[in-house]
Order: sequence, then structure tokens, then C-alpha cells
Amino acid sequence: MAYAAVLTAGLFRGSVCSQAALSRAIPRALRHLTLTSIMKSKRKTDHLEKTANAVRQEVVSAAKVCGIANESPTVKRLRLLVADQDFSFKAGQWVDFFIPGVSVVGGFSICSSPGLLEQERVIELAVKYTNHPPALWIHNQCALDSEVAVRVGGEFFFDPQPAAAAGNLVLIAGGVGINPLLSILRHSADLLRERADTGRGWETGTITLLYSAKNTSELLFKKNILDLVNEFPKKIACSFHVTKQTTQISAELKPYITEGRITEKEIRDHISRETLFYICGPPPMTDFFSKLLENSHVPREHICFEKWW
Repeated sequence: MAYAAVLTAGLFRGSVCSQAALSRAIPRALRHLTLTSIMKSKRKTDHLEKTANAVRQEVVSAAKVCGIANESPTVKRLRLLVADQDFSFKAGQWVDFFIPGVSVVGGFSICSSPGLLEQERVIELAVKYTNHPPALWIHNQCALDSEVAVRVGGEFFFDPQPAAAAGNLVLIAGGVGINPLLSILRHSADLLRERADTGRGWETGTITLLYSAKNTSELLFKKNILDLVNEFPKKIACSFHVTKQTTQISAELKPYITEGRITEKEIRDHISRETLFYICGPPPMTDFFSKLLENSHVPREHICFEKWW
């Protein structure tokens, strides 16, 4: 069966990547993954060293770039067709990102849902421009049909079982910290659709996204998020925050925008015994909100955060 890159409003430049062609690419891609590049990175601040104690899958799978888009002026989004049928992930997890010829290993959260992988063998990543070699490669050298390899890791994920009690989700994102939370939001929407279609699966409560960025151009995936809000108006809500907005806010975004940071009151308003909190953003933001929740007597097992970069 052939898999084609999905074209989204002309953003993605798609290529057709067949399963057979990708299977032939596996040996070529993996030949470039030396023991040095898999086991360590050059600098102490690199991804593999920061996540040395994190749980990882054993599968290292070849993948091919089959879509590239500019998500914002500083963030590039990739679609990767993944070859290995044993490759899987849970919403919120990240990948080790191996690039032929680049000794430093990247670490990027998956922003797509597990459902997209199941249906199309595709995952999506959104990578901010930095001087880190893997991010530089993605922004300056990556092209359609580029061959890479990926391996799943991380304990920050949302994977409710069908028999789990109904509960609410509050997702708190800052900047590119939206990536794993978007995966969780998309997975939650998949569960809502499954429940509506079959009457089975996890019974979701309400899902609230509180998302802060410098300005509206740096609010990633705005359309994707608002499409889900409009699809499930009684279940999914979002509040966008901008901290350094200098231009006029568009009419379609204005109802969802607050100028200023996410406040303590907003967080406290969502506290209940049935609510799980997922936080991902700059470390000071993550520290602040996780401590606020602890001090508000939210059980620690109801506070999940990602802070490895």
C-alpha cells in the first residue's frame, strides 16, 4: 500500500513514500547510526545526556521526511513516514532523532496523535530554530525524502484505558511546549470520536488548553486547536495568552486571546479531584505551576510535567 503526504492548506510540500521504498531505506539510514551517535552526544547539555535515565523503547526505526511546513517564523514542522511496524508511541512522548552525518542526537516531542501513526504510519514533529546541530539540520538542510531514524522515549504521556474513570484534563503549555500537549489533545479528540461512534472507550470529561506564547505568530497550531474546539464545543476549550503582542489580533482569534501570562487564578479555577494536569514549557514556568498545584493540595500523581530540554 502506498502512503502519500497529506497536503494541509498548501503548507506541506508532499511526496509519495511507498512502504516498499521506505523498507529499502532502512539499511541505508541505520548504517549511518554509529554506536557513538546512539549512546552519547558531544556536549553535556545535549538531549541524550539529559535524558539518560528516561525509559526508551528498543526499536530504532528508519523514517523518511514526506512533508515540510513552516509552522511559525521560527518553527518548522516535519511529517515522517516510519517504516518499522513495531514502532509505536503514547501521546506526549518524544523521539531520539538520528541524522546521518550528524553526531549529535536530537530530542523532539511528537505533536501528532497515535491514531495518525496507526492509520498512515506517519508522525509529526515541530522544531524551533536553534544553533543545536539537529535543529540546524532540520531548518537548513532537511528536504523531502531525507532519511533519518527515530526511537521513542519518555514517561510524560496520556494513555487512559477504556475502563478508567471519567476525568478532566488541563493542559498548560508555554512556547514549543505545546508539542506533546497537542499530541495529548489530538489523542483525546480521537477518544471522543471513538466514544461517539461506538459507545466504547474512555469516557472523557472536559479538556482545557491554556497556552502562552510571545505573540500570535508564535502560537503554534492555532487552526488545528480551534478546529477541535469547534468540533467538540462541550468538551474542549482553549485560552491563548500572548505576552509581547505588538500587532493587531485578528478577529477570528480575538475571542480566545488574553494579553498577559496565564494566571494563578485560572489554574486554581480548574482544580478538582477528577482533574489531571499536564504541563510543558520553559523550566521556570513548569516549576511555578507544578509548585502552585502542589501547594493547592492537588495530588502529585495528578500533576505531570515535561522539563528535559
